[in-house]
Amino acid sequence: MARRKHTKRRRGRGSYGFLYKLLSVLVICTAIIAAMTLFFRVDNIVVSGQKRYTAEEIQAACGVELGSNMYLLNKYDLRQNIWNQLPYIEDIRINRKLPDTLLIEVRESGRPFALVQDGSAWLVSGSGKIVEQLPEEEAGLYGRITGCQLLAPAVGSSLALATEYASQQSSLLALLRALDDAGLTENADAISLDELSYLKMDYIGRFTVRMDYGADYEWELKKLTATLAKEQIQSNMTGTIDLRLKGDEVRLIQNVR
Repeated sequence: MARRKHTKRRRGRGSYGFLYKLLSVLVICTAIIAAMTLFFRVDNIVVSGQKRYTAEEIQAACGVELGSNMYLLNKYDLRQNIWNQLPYIEDIRINRKLPDTLLIEVRESGRPFALVQDGSAWLVSGSGKIVEQLPEEEAGLYGRITGCQLLAPAVGSSLALATEYASQQSSLLALLRALDDAGLTENADAISLDELSYLKMDYIGRFTVRMDYGADYEWELKKLTATLAKEQIQSNMTGTIDLRLKGDEVRLIQNVR
């Protein structure tokens, strides 16, 4: 009988011990949350990487107010706010710097390409994002995209081509990204999808470059750059550069004057 009472007392102490540990954990968690809420507030917002937009415009677009709690901010929502309101921004990184600073780092798109349709010049960035709508007469300030038609274009949306150009869309987007990543966007005067068997690009005002649809455009641009760097390529030379050969072979067809 005495042994049973002793066992019950041990079980009782065990139950109270578990509850004590649970309450302790809850108290500690509550204290941590309270400290984070009270002390880690946004007092400074530091923006970097911007050129076209001001730091104030980016700060306003993200929607964060000074005094907001650092740990209650949803960084995905902040990035989406900036992306939606400032079309020329391509990449956004948001980080917390304790105790009170929010860091916003952006990368803006390079020179966009113009695709003329229905009296408007739709400007397309290296990531395939439509960043601006301008009057058709201003298209000459940018590299041109021809031989295709946009499907329901809108500023801030991703480029989408009409159904009949669906097979060419992925190649166009891949080439735009490769040019942007390589820093060669300024060199491309025009991209044409008029030919069904190959993609055509006017380059540095002197050459027409032919490439296969679905090619590795990062590699193709490396071949192109290496070809133009050769000694035999004179500064006044013009012609056609065919990159559709196997491996690293390139065919140069020089224009005869």
